[in-house]
Amino acid sequence: MSRVALVTGAASGIGRACAKKLAQLDIKVVIADLDPDKGKAVAAELNGSFVSADLSKREDCQKAVTEAIARYGQLDILINNAGFQHINPIPDFPEDTWKKMIALMLTAPFLLTKYAWSYLIKSGHGRIVNIGSVHSLTASPFKVGYVTAKHGLVGFTKVVALEGGEHGLTCNTICPAYVRTPLVEKQIADQARTRGIPPEEVEEKVLLQKTAIKKLLEPEDVANYVAFLCSQEAWAITGSVQAIDMAWTAH
Repeated sequence: MSRVALVTGAASGIGRACAKKLAQLDIKVVIADLDPDKGKAVAAELNGSFVSADLSKREDCQKAVTEAIARYGQLDILINNAGFQHINPIPDFPEDTWKKMIALMLTAPFLLTKYAWSYLIKSGHGRIVNIGSVHSLTASPFKVGYVTAKHGLVGFTKVVALEGGEHGLTCNTICPAYVRTPLVEKQIADQARTRGIPPEEVEEKVLLQKTAIKKLLEPEDVANYVAFLCSQEAWAITGSVQAIDMAWTAH
């Protein structure tokens, strides 16, 4: 039987690229996402399965794992990718948005790991990859919810690695700089209008200001790293924070 992976937020962007890469490696993928139309389309394209889930809710986290097991009878890989950004100064940051971000990007990885734990252990070579961000390692103003959640993910990763190690379970966080996703493309367009400059200039002078290489990552760049961390060759890499940030954090 092929290995089975549950990938969250996989209807588009990084999650979709991860699911596609894993499927190319003969891994069965379960797509968990809030968008049923796009999610079902990706699942069909990859000959996988789709679970409609709002992962900011505990019951939907449990549902995602339960349905993956019901479909394939096993779970070997968990990719915690689902998330979103919100930009606002702290005094104006909506409390409901804070709660939603922490629930989706920090509590959900914990709950999914908790519910998947016995299956990942049974696998003997379970893999958990958390999609963090360069903002897991540094900070920017107006992103208090996002930065807090992504920093917390690093601590979570280390504890899971310590508890899972004796069972062959590895857990790592990948921290990319800006990736060319629909969300980032929208940010570029918005800033281009606000600043009155071309989109290319927004990329180089705003988003990539702190990077040594002035180029946005593509979702496939992250997916390739995810695939490696899920491989047998990466058996000894656990509890680590893997930066793909073009030297952003080298400053």
